Amino acid sequence: MTNQSARPVARSFPVAAGALRPRESGPKLTVGFILTRKFTLCAFANFVDVLRLAADEGDRSRPIMCRWSVLSDTMDAVTSSSGVSVQPHERLGDPAKFDYIAVIGGLADGLENVSHAYKQYLHRASDAGVPLIGVCTGAFVLHRAGLLDGYKCCVSWFHHRDFLEQFDGLNPVSNQIFVVDRDRLTCSGGASSAHLAAHLVEKHIGRSQANKSLHIMIIDQALQADKPQPGLPLSLSTDNPIVLRALLIMQQHIDMPISVAEIARRMGNSKRQLERHFRTALDTSPQAAFMGLRLSLARHMLENSDKSVSMISVECGFCDSSHLSRMFRRRYGCPPQAVRGGVVPGGFPDEVAMG
Repeated sequence: MTNQSARPVARSFPVAAGALRPRESGPKLTVGFILTRKFTLCAFANFVDVLRLAADEGDRSRPIMCRWSVLSDTMDAVTSSSGVSVQPHERLGDPAKFDYIAVIGGLADGLENVSHAYKQYLHRASDAGVPLIGVCTGAFVLHRAGLLDGYKCCVSWFHHRDFLEQFDGLNPVSNQIFVVDRDRLTCSGGASSAHLAAHLVEKHIGRSQANKSLHIMIIDQALQADKPQPGLPLSLSTDNPIVLRALLIMQQHIDMPISVAEIARRMGNSKRQLERHFRTALDTSPQAAFMGLRLSLARHMLENSDKSVSMISVECGFCDSSHLSRMFRRRYGCPPQAVRGGVVPGGFPDEVAMG
C-alpha cells in the first residue's frame, strides 16, 4: 500500500481542546499512524482513504487539506494480519506536529511486542495534548501504556471478553461503533474506522468533504458514534461475551445449523452453562435465539430479494418451505408469502417468543 507523506461524538463528552488547534497554513487535519504487528488492513485502509479523498478536490489524492504518515521506531515494514506489508514513512519524532496519533491494532498476538519506544512516544503525545486514537485492538495498546485510565473506550463486541480478561478496572463499550471521551477516541475497527475518520474530517474541514469521501467509498452516510455495532439483531443485543460469541457461531452456521451442544463445545463451555448465560442475558434459550436469527434473515430476504420461499428456506437452514412457513407463522403470525403480498395482519411484532 502506498501513501503520500507529507469528531461522530458520544454526545456526553466534550471535544478535546487540543483537537482543533488553529493553523495559519498547511493541512487542516494531520494524523500520525502507528501500526501494530498483524494490524487489521481494512481498518487502516478505511481510515486513510477517508483522509485521502477529503484532502484534495476531485480524486487526485494530493495531501493538501489532510496529511497522514505512518510512523516507526525502526522503519521496518509492518505486516498486517492479511500478510500485506506497509512501509513506514518517517521515524518517531515530535508528536505535536500531528493533530492526532492513531494506533491501528489487529490480532491479539501482534500486540505483545509493541516497543518501549512506541509507548514513550504515545506518552509524549499525551503530555503535549495530542489526542490519541485506538482503532480495533489499538485500544489495548493505549490501555497497556496506561493511557486509558479513567476513560471510556470502544471495543469490538467480538473482543469484549478478551478486553475484560486482560484489563481490570476498565469498562469497555461494545455496543456502539466508536467513542470520543475528551482526548481519547476509540473505534471498533473495520468499516467503523471510516466513520470515525469522517467525523474528524467534518470537524476540521467540513461536512461536505466528509460526505464526499464516504460517497466515493460507496458508503451512504456518516454514522453517529452511538450507532450500534453491526452483526447482531438489535433484539438480541447484549454485553454478555459468552452469549455474543455463541451468536457469532450461530450466524456462521445459518444455512447448516449445528447443535447447542456443539456450539458450547467449541467455546469450551458446557451446554448447561451456555443455556444459563442465554437465560440471564436474553431471557431465552440458545435454541430459540438461533431460530430467531434464522427467521430474521428469512424475513429480510423475503422483503429485499426475489428469491423463492424454497430457496430462502434452504439458505436459512430449514428442512423445506413447509418447515420455514410453520416456524415463520409461529413467530410472526402470518405465512412468509404475506410479506411478498403485502398482507401482514397487525404488522410484525418485534418481540415474539421464539420457538
